[in-house]
Amino acid sequence: MDVKKEVRSFLMTRRARVTPEQAGLPAYGAHRRVPGLRREEVAMLAGVSIDYYTRLERGNIGGASGSVLDAIARALRLDDAERDHLFDLARTAQASGARSVPTRSPSGVRPSVQRVLDSMDTPAVVHNARQDLVAANALGRELYSPHFDTPHRPNVARFIFLDPRARDYYADWPRARRTTSAMLRLEAGRNPLDQDLTALIGELSSLSAEFRTDWARHNVHEHRTGVKSFRHPDVGVVEVAFDVFEMPGGNGLTIVTYSAEPGTPSADAFALLAALAATREERRQGPSAQARDAAGRGAPGGGTR
Repeated sequence: MDVKKEVRSFLMTRRARVTPEQAGLPAYGAHRRVPGLRREEVAMLAGVSIDYYTRLERGNIGGASGSVLDAIARALRLDDAERDHLFDLARTAQASGARSVPTRSPSGVRPSVQRVLDSMDTPAVVHNARQDLVAANALGRELYSPHFDTPHRPNVARFIFLDPRARDYYADWPRARRTTSAMLRLEAGRNPLDQDLTALIGELSSLSAEFRTDWARHNVHEHRTGVKSFRHPDVGVVEVAFDVFEMPGGNGLTIVTYSAEPGTPSADAFALLAALAATREERRQGPSAQARDAAGRGAPGGGTR
């Protein structure tokens, strides 16, 4: 990632979306050359000189103090995710001269975590920073079954942008696209040395015009909680609430759980998903496992008389 270019584009796009009226400033005439704030207006709101802010917007952000970054975040009306992204970029710029070691995205979970997932009675998946689905319980695999229907490791971003089925699976596919791109950009700012994440962004940029369009917006998003709607190929439309939990010691892994409001059609769909999951598990075990169960029931002490 070219940090200077990223800083420049991020600050310019944030500045362009804030009008003088939103910032509490007079517009000074009907004809303005920029759609949002001018650089001197941001500098004034942040309490820094125009020359200093200009240097920052050109990408020279490594030496900026936390108080200056906070002032710029307030002037540009950044939300929490955008503010964090600005600080991540500043840290990356500060460390750019130091010797850096590339990292890789985690590719699995501890057995204890898988046991916890399997004990849950609601769909749950685990993904890493680049949105690989590295683990799931049976209900989670069933809910995300189109994603898992791949010869490669399932990846939410790759499915959304490169798999035609995503347009049907996600009830609001454009929103899913924009959110996914914004999540990847936030993670790229946090982990610029993640080789797997960088490779995924390069792949999507090469193969998806929609990704290139969404990526150019320079939006960032922190996925924590909300509601999603899926058009599941087996049970129809499912509206679910999701909650995201960071895994302690998981090196960027998060657990996402999905729940449906009791008494709703989505709750009925979840019951169907559970039945499908049970059927698939029986098929996976095969006749030998069923035979062993039957033998166990017929053996002494096995429950027959």
